[in-house]
Amino acid sequence: MSAIENCRTAALGGHVEACEDCGQWRIAYNSCRNRHCPKCQGAAARAWLAERETDLLPVGYFHVVFTLPAEVADIAFQNKTAVYDLLFKAASETMLTIAADPKHLGARIGITAVLHTWGSAMTHHPHVHMIVPGGGIAPDGSRWINSRPAFLLPVRVLGKLFRRLFLSRLVALHDAGRLAVFGSLAHLAQRRAFLRHLAPVRNKRWVVYAKAPFAGPEAVLAYLSRYTHRVAISNSRLIAIDERGVTFRYKDYRRNGADRQQVMTLAADEFIRRFLIHVLPRGFHRIRHYGLLAGSARKASLALARELLDVAAPPDDDTSGVPDDFRPPCRCCGGRMIIIETFERFRQPRGPPDTTATNREKAP
Repeated sequence: MSAIENCRTAALGGHVEACEDCGQWRIAYNSCRNRHCPKCQGAAARAWLAERETDLLPVGYFHVVFTLPAEVADIAFQNKTAVYDLLFKAASETMLTIAADPKHLGARIGITAVLHTWGSAMTHHPHVHMIVPGGGIAPDGSRWINSRPAFLLPVRVLGKLFRRLFLSRLVALHDAGRLAVFGSLAHLAQRRAFLRHLAPVRNKRWVVYAKAPFAGPEAVLAYLSRYTHRVAISNSRLIAIDERGVTFRYKDYRRNGADRQQVMTLAADEFIRRFLIHVLPRGFHRIRHYGLLAGSARKASLALARELLDVAAPPDDDTSGVPDDFRPPCRCCGGRMIIIETFERFRQPRGPPDTTATNREKAP
């Protein structure tokens, strides 16, 4: 919260920009660069998308979502590192296993997975979004196997395997003493109570949702730009802050049509609390790649996929040129802004010279 509070204020220092064409001045304070700050993710998203654009294949892309049931989400809230990591591993292994099964697709697929821990009202709702190409490479590497036009993998089969993998490994974490439970869940420290708590979800259907394929590569990038670097709430959803609290827009998924869009007002402390429950543990990776897109084999796998699809490789653009501190153009004339002065933390820039005073001194 300190990082977000100080973001783009004099507390972090900054610089003065001037337009090369009209000379208009503008003060720009430094960003906090915290990955949870809503204001600092624009440049990071642009750089990340520039890198991912070269990974796109000329096939349909599917959007798959794996969600944890509420009984498990409560445990995840107190064990973010262990359980969120398990969510990634169980969901990705489920997709790779079912896709490799000859009864379904029979191919090695690629996955880009993004962790979200929030619902629209900023409540705790851990789930993983996946972007998956509509097909994969045959096990022997001889051909590309396309999925059906509007169908990737059966969601009920995915849900059953996901449930089995996740619960078996969650129990293993508990047996190894790697889960901390406290407060209202303190009684789950006992193995018997822990198994009793999980008993209802063993027979419950775990939600795996698969959307129809995107309209094209541009739609994939548009989706990724909205989801990869967003945390809890975007500034565009904020409506007002006053003595009543913070007012923002959210979606009530229990309603349909125009009634789905709702407005909520929370006391300031409750709004901050809801935001902070989505801060990830230090060093935790919320964007991960699997299968054909895994880091160690990504280039070779994508090259083989393009060869099998008979498409040319994209030009090898230098994405290192994407600026970390993108500067908007001049508001007066649209010209390019350049830095003419920098100032340190808790300092203010020098004001422009007072030309009228200078002229008075020179007057006879």
